[in-house]
Amino acid sequence: MATQSKARTNSGINPYSGVWDQAAIVHLLRRVHFGIRKEDLDYFKTKSLNETVAEILTIDYTPPSPPINNYNDNTTDPTIPAGSTWVNDYNGVLNGLRMRSFKSWWGGEIINHDRTIREKMVLFWHNHFSTQADVYNWANFGYQNNALLRKDCLKNFKTMVKDVTLDPAMLIFLNGERNTQTAPDENYSRELQELFTLGKGPNSGYTEADVIAGAKVLTGWRINKSNGIVFFDRNRHDTSDKQFSSFYNNTIITGNTDGEKELDDMLAMIFQQNEVAKHIVRKLYRWFVYYDIDSATETNVIEPLATIFISNNYEIKPVMEALLKSEHFFDSANRGALIKSPSDFTYGILRTFDVSIPGPTEYVNQYQAWSTMGYLSAIMQQELGDPPSVAGWPAYYQIPQYHELWINSDTLSNRNKVSDVLISSGYRANGGRIQIDSLHFTKKLDNPSNPNLLIDELLELMHTLNVEQSQKDYMKSILLSGQLDDSYWTTAWNTYFADQSDTTKAQLVEVRLDMLIKYVMNLSEFQLS
Repeated sequence: MATQSKARTNSGINPYSGVWDQAAIVHLLRRVHFGIRKEDLDYFKTKSLNETVAEILTIDYTPPSPPINNYNDNTTDPTIPAGSTWVNDYNGVLNGLRMRSFKSWWGGEIINHDRTIREKMVLFWHNHFSTQADVYNWANFGYQNNALLRKDCLKNFKTMVKDVTLDPAMLIFLNGERNTQTAPDENYSRELQELFTLGKGPNSGYTEADVIAGAKVLTGWRINKSNGIVFFDRNRHDTSDKQFSSFYNNTIITGNTDGEKELDDMLAMIFQQNEVAKHIVRKLYRWFVYYDIDSATETNVIEPLATIFISNNYEIKPVMEALLKSEHFFDSANRGALIKSPSDFTYGILRTFDVSIPGPTEYVNQYQAWSTMGYLSAIMQQELGDPPSVAGWPAYYQIPQYHELWINSDTLSNRNKVSDVLISSGYRANGGRIQIDSLHFTKKLDNPSNPNLLIDELLELMHTLNVEQSQKDYMKSILLSGQLDDSYWTTAWNTYFADQSDTTKAQLVEVRLDMLIKYVMNLSEFQLS
């Protein structure tokens, strides 16, 4: 739904014809990745805009290695050996341990993500088709739900809606498994129309009677909790004809004992409404571009993207391609305009600074490190697997604050504490520490011995807006430690670099780098994407 505020910009989805420079690449990577890695920035500098977007949208759908039993140091799993995956073993007694394993593993997938948009899309769809682990309470179903989102994340939205409808986590979360002919449950039918497809806009005209009729269509689906297989029980299905309102052209879905056919008929009916495309495009826009949709953006961006969505039979990739290559996406009004989500903030820091995490052979420590980062994101109001409601995280829908909801006196304090700890003492993770190594990071930069170029490159990776020279001068004073000549830093760095085994020389530059990075991370602009 568009607001009537003054237009921020009149740009539309015409292909971007501006300068494809480092600033444009950085903006794109901020929105499609978690944090910007120096290696990725350098890589895409060698590509054109079209080549870059094509690669970002070319997802490898091979499922990643699944979560494993990392918890045998605390308790014994009677069936799954330590280091082996539990995802095909349905043991409700171990749900707590396995749920932590699942959430930790998901964080690991984000930290180690490739150059594609996959992880941002998975989290987007998790927010859209929101489920809560605390409610469905089966680790196996959490993994199945995540695997579904990975499988469908940039493919066909119609297929995804059907897959989600018959997903075990969703069936439990919105009472689909309890929906029977004698006690129809309206929860999923309501959210299918209100949140997942049509939305609440002025052109979404489904009625309460449609919710009731939809609930009857969806009766009879159950879950075998010994193997996670969803099946249809015709004895629990309402076989009466289901009458829908004039909004759906008075469609009647003929009752029968084939629940999947009735589901297909209902989804086909819903997808005849063009408002589905507009609703999903608006959700994508708020996630990847900007939170507020004014009337100009509705006309110039939302409507033409919705047309692309419909004309491509609800394939997601063509919509994202048009959006990410558009003049509107690269408009200066949309750069540095979003507050980072907690997951973007926490996991992004680890990725940008290439923070060392134990490898697969140290899987207990590895999972502990991933779990620690998940906890830090959670205390800032975004816990993977547990959005606060069926509507997802309020930052993506709550008018008028939207993304401003990520920041308050408590969460901002937590953000600053997290970045401060990461650049200083680090977080304990069993026997190791999660800690920024400023020397390791700085050695990757192009000109670390030149304080001016070092600061410029650091700001390109960490900052979003142009920085006044006076502020850069203050940053340089941190490196120069009160000295006036740039050569002080140059000499200190080159002396260290020539003899990196000398701890005194290393400490001299490391202390100043730590202070500089801490200062930049405490700037308000560091919270922006």
